[in-house]
Amino acid sequence: MAQPEHLLYSKDHEWVAVEGDVATVGITDYAQVSLGDIVYVELPKVGATIDQFAAVGVIESVKAVSDLFTPLSGEVLEVNAALDADPAAVNRDPLGAGWMMKLRLRDPGETAGLLAYEDYAKLTTD
Repeated sequence: MAQPEHLLYSKDHEWVAVEGDVATVGITDYAQVSLGDIVYVELPKVGATIDQFAAVGVIESVKAVSDLFTPLSGEVLEVNAALDADPAAVNRDPLGAGWMMKLRLRDPGETAGLLAYEDYAKLTTD
């Protein structure tokens, strides 16, 4: 499984790309493979304020229903509305078109609590 090395990861299998004070969040390839075919995604509302590691949505697959957690705190600036019509985009491109939400970070220092690529890779191979 290949994961881009420039991203940060949570132990709950979310990825984060930080640019300035905005973070784009999605689930990892490992997570989408584990879930199977994704059929529904419920995301937080734009404008919502969310806390690090809180459950903020739901991902439903043919196998299971799982909570979506946020790896960082902040205000939801945007959600990927395309997932309403095409939740399977998460399976096809979890690190690209399958992104979930964009946050304005409340505390950029929270990124210190996330995993680098190497550490996430160890977590998923043990």
